[in-house]
Amino acid sequence: MKYITAVIPARGGSRGIPRKNIVKVGNHPLIAYSIAACKMSKRINRIIVSTDDEEIASIARTHGAEVPFMRPPEYATAASRDVDFLQHFFENIDVDEVALIRPTTPLRDPAVMDAAIDLYFKCDSSITSLRSVALVEQSPYKTFEIRDNICYTLFESYKGIKNYSNLPRQEFPPCYQGNGHLDIVKKNTIQTGDAFGDKIYGFIVDRLVDVDVPFDLEVLRLQINTHNDLITKFLETQ
Repeated sequence: MKYITAVIPARGGSRGIPRKNIVKVGNHPLIAYSIAACKMSKRINRIIVSTDDEEIASIARTHGAEVPFMRPPEYATAASRDVDFLQHFFENIDVDEVALIRPTTPLRDPAVMDAAIDLYFKCDSSITSLRSVALVEQSPYKTFEIRDNICYTLFESYKGIKNYSNLPRQEFPPCYQGNGHLDIVKKNTIQTGDAFGDKIYGFIVDRLVDVDVPFDLEVLRLQINTHNDLITKFLETQ
């Protein structure tokens, strides 16, 4: 059986929700839910939090994660890219790949995490990463960019049709976006300066609450209060 290290990125700054990664949700800080999911996984054997913030580091350790190094401030700004902190991670931790677990998507299913990890290890070695993705409700083919108050379609045409946005939704191919359930990134891909590379395996999962703005936080709190999910149950036993 193959195992993988997990990294949870949790910088101290946050624009939409101050101190977002440790804001209280239910009875626990937000980051605790992702740490708990990793502890429940049968394929994750090490949990590392990458942070620039001492309070986050302390909370992470309290909930069972390692913080073997602090992230440099220049890799923890609003403009920092994933590849920045991941390069720093691989400089400090000697592994070939890592499961990227974003704390803003807290209510994961550990069994789905394990399925993604198992699939990754069975994939052709030529893939540059694995990303969990969910079907988007609104196709990008039906959306617009606005410049100088004028709507422009995102693509020049679709099947030769210029004004394609009014076609029935069923005419367009299904589209997916990353949903943060679990991504797997490779050291040799990161070394090229790209977090995910050009051959990303798409692992399709259901949508999850992704905490970005205060409204998302309220939705998450409602879900925790009404669904009594596996992660919350686990945390209550710790």
